[in-house]
Amino acid sequence: MNLFDVYPLIPVTLVKAEGSKLWDDQGQEYLDLYGGHAVISIGHTHPHYVKRIKDQLDQIAFYSNSIQIPIQKEFADKLGRISCLHSYQLFLCNSGAEANENAIKMASFETEKSGFIAFTGSFHGRTSGAVALTDNPKIIAPCNAREDFHILPWGDLEAVEEALKGNTIAGIIIEGIQGVGGIQVPSAEFLLGISALAKKYQAKLILDEVQSGYGRTGRFFAHQWVEGIMPDLISMAKGMGNGFPIGGLLISPEFKASYGLLGTTFGGNHLACAAGLAVLEVLEAEKLQSKALDLGEKLIEELKQIPGITDVRGKGLMIGIDLDRDAGPVRTELVKKYHIFTGSAAKKQTIRLLPPLSVDWNQLNSFLVALKEILSN
Repeated sequence: MNLFDVYPLIPVTLVKAEGSKLWDDQGQEYLDLYGGHAVISIGHTHPHYVKRIKDQLDQIAFYSNSIQIPIQKEFADKLGRISCLHSYQLFLCNSGAEANENAIKMASFETEKSGFIAFTGSFHGRTSGAVALTDNPKIIAPCNAREDFHILPWGDLEAVEEALKGNTIAGIIIEGIQGVGGIQVPSAEFLLGISALAKKYQAKLILDEVQSGYGRTGRFFAHQWVEGIMPDLISMAKGMGNGFPIGGLLISPEFKASYGLLGTTFGGNHLACAAGLAVLEVLEAEKLQSKALDLGEKLIEELKQIPGITDVRGKGLMIGIDLDRDAGPVRTELVKKYHIFTGSAAKKQTIRLLPPLSVDWNQLNSFLVALKEILSN
């Protein structure tokens, strides 16, 4: 049987990983500045993370949500404290798309409306509702297209209000920082304006923090850089499990739960919660959130000095680099000659950096040296 061929693959077979380093089956070492789509938050095979999962495996790996799972409550309590969102409620699932799907559903339940607003450059997932709010017609099947889902221009508050006037909009969804869209950081004015309009027209504000959350930007969630933003719903995943599949939805206290309203077979299982707890414990113990901010600020300033770079955007260790040329060949050269993994974006000229938050300056500097050499040639 063949695999369904939907991924353009880098011709490398990885067999070992540690921190921000990777090794292939030939013994070649690589530097990971992409973290497998921003998933590796605390570093590959972190000893505490590995121990947490192994210890949980020795006890119980899985049972469904039909029984009490105390580690879920332990995880929720720690997440509430570290994120400073104590009053929110947590629904655990398996992925970012699933978290966004449930956010859409909850907003629709609460408002009894079916319309939604997203923005140009957005990426919210590949499941039915999430992909309909993603700005990429190539991945939206005819069965996903929805007339009452609107993709509006990024930054255009007038367009948002015009759409809201029809009184059919259940929610507005926006990424804390756009990832696939090329690391587009929403202005404080834009976020505050959306929040105010959502309240004015009784729509729910959904912050998609799947890629931008978990300390990556120097705040636990990227929207927390803007004072006064209190979303109704916050979706998260990726860095949440450091490679173990886990997603979650933070739900404001205004929403009332009822049995059967949401559900999942695997979400919040014992192993997933053990992985999630380990991530939170390492983030806190090693102060990775503040480290990400310090390293990111230094890296951004250095990148701005390199000829051939036309723009640098982002916060912390979520960085977009625009080149004066197609980034594809540059990324290929980074892998082939310098053994460094980076990410792409919707714009062909953009390199996306999403390294483990445990990366050190020497590793980041080796990337700077390599990028300078490639662009100078």
